[in-house]
Amino acid sequence: MKWLNDYRMRLVLVGFMVAIVLVGENAKADFTIGEVTNLSPTVIDKSGQKRGASLSADGLTLFFSSTLMKDGTWDFDLYMVARETLDDDWGPTVSLGPTVNSARYDQEPSISTDGLELYFSSGHHTIESDLWVTKRETINSDWGIPVNLGPVVNSATPDGDPSISGDGLELYFSSKQSGGLGGWDIWVTHRPTKDDPWQAPVNLESTINSLSDEYGADITADGLTLIFTKRPGKYSSYADLWATTRRTTADPWREPFNLGPVINTDDMDWADVSPDGTMLFLSLYNRPGGSGMYNIWQTPIIPIVDLNGDGIVDADDMCIMVDNWGTDESLCDIAPMPFGDGIVDIKDLIVLAEHLFEEFPPAESIE
Repeated sequence: MKWLNDYRMRLVLVGFMVAIVLVGENAKADFTIGEVTNLSPTVIDKSGQKRGASLSADGLTLFFSSTLMKDGTWDFDLYMVARETLDDDWGPTVSLGPTVNSARYDQEPSISTDGLELYFSSGHHTIESDLWVTKRETINSDWGIPVNLGPVVNSATPDGDPSISGDGLELYFSSKQSGGLGGWDIWVTHRPTKDDPWQAPVNLESTINSLSDEYGADITADGLTLIFTKRPGKYSSYADLWATTRRTTADPWREPFNLGPVINTDDMDWADVSPDGTMLFLSLYNRPGGSGMYNIWQTPIIPIVDLNGDGIVDADDMCIMVDNWGTDESLCDIAPMPFGDGIVDIKDLIVLAEHLFEEFPPAESIE
């Protein structure tokens, strides 16, 4: 009887909390990986190498780099595909044109949340490359002449893989510049406002970087998760994907974790996360089913909200979350997308409440 009373008391607490949070902001869960599908046959022209996808905040434009129209050479340019609504098919592949593209390697695009800035690298990444940005007045305007980020950010060594934060105030990138720990390290440059210049880069140091190579960092739209590639790999013969999270953008990054064997296969190179945290765009090398050596693939990040694995989201799952309230229990830390924020709180409860009484098949975690 005491157990029943405790159970009822917890359900009363759950019901009270759900009534509060359901009128608040939307949150999203994580973190199972779905089927990996190749974009090349239906989205991007089959010819040429394709890599480095960046999706606009509204999900209607996908930027990427490719050797399309380059007669089989490795001279990458920037391209895009667009669609009218999220339910529509992607339209034809469009080059960003001679204003943006150059005779150098133009690749690794990262579109800002407002769609008015596109960061990319230009130059051969193993010899010399710099970070650049092209801007436009509105999302319907033409892109302007790209501007080099200058000597404060760029170094005499290769700089590449830019990723702009959702607020536009942090720019993560890879570099071999002096002051790092290994070959390629991940760095970040800040600016107080979007009208201010970028400041001197800061190395992410030993929490993330090592004596080996770290590169291809992608910051999620909320600024709370950083996915990056680290070599040597545990599951890949070349390099694995890792992630690190932080509770707020003012907090330090936590110890990174490997994304595991479901994500990290022998063909893995790097990944970009959709702005809403529900999709991974993977740049894969020589994966069976692709066309050419590099292809862009996508895989959905599917919520795990059936916390006790009994096939349905119900009061038992709510009680598990309440029992772990305020802790860092990874089972219950299901928001924000894609890998939580290190604490079980109201954002996680919102997710669970949105899926109450839904039935789920057993899911395979990426860990």
